[in-house]
Amino acid sequence: MKPKSKILIIAGSDSSGGAGIQADIKTVTALGGYAMTAVTALTSQNTTGVSSIVSISPKEIEKQILFTSKDIKPDAIKIGMLHSKGVIFSISKALNRIRTKKIILDPVMIAKGGAKLIDDTAINFLKKELINKAFLITPNIPEAEILTKIKIKNSKDMILAGHKLLNYGVKNILIKGGHRKSKFVEDILISGNEVKIFKNKKIVTKNTHGTGCTLSSAIATFLSCGKPLKKSCELGIKYVNQAIKSNLKYGKGHGPINHLNSFKINRKFIK
Repeated sequence: MKPKSKILIIAGSDSSGGAGIQADIKTVTALGGYAMTAVTALTSQNTTGVSSIVSISPKEIEKQILFTSKDIKPDAIKIGMLHSKGVIFSISKALNRIRTKKIILDPVMIAKGGAKLIDDTAINFLKKELINKAFLITPNIPEAEILTKIKIKNSKDMILAGHKLLNYGVKNILIKGGHRKSKFVEDILISGNEVKIFKNKKIVTKNTHGTGCTLSSAIATFLSCGKPLKKSCELGIKYVNQAIKSNLKYGKGHGPINHLNSFKINRKFIK
């Protein structure tokens, strides 16, 4: 099968394979895209938590982005973990030269186990320097609270936070509602004055490591193939929910989801 589109992933590495650039590559590949990468950090982590984070130099990150894109121009760019002001600045500079319009920013700030992955200086710089370059940002509720300083308790608060994020210059926001204590998950897309709520029954499991990375990469892949934003979000959410339902039960903590849930394997290769 020939890949339908090309996606550049700018994110940190997750040694456990459940989140980060590993989850991104699996998602893009499973959905028929061609994945390219620029690694921003190396993390030592497993399903129980993050042990350490090793930074990649901003200059090297910028070089990865520009050198890769010079040869193979991406149809879309997905951005994940950015842990420092220097990294954000280097990526912002590189994006100015690439000029790809479909940029999806997942503002990764807190790991599933609760570890903080970005400092306060970087968060403020992210709001000023990078969010306005994104076509779509996909914060979860804790991330939206950090970015807007609004305490989110319900869907009205989510919409309020979304409209505040629009003031930073981003065109569209998808706030993920999985952290709310409810029988249903409401993911809310805010585009100007338009609001679209995607409501799905919550799947009760602790094995949701990498869902945010996976969703943003799935949406980026669908967008890169020419699908409209609403449809891309709908399909991305559906893909993630199917991956969660597989409930792999790997590891002792917050386990990964199954990125291969969309594959129909030819039995000739497994006999």
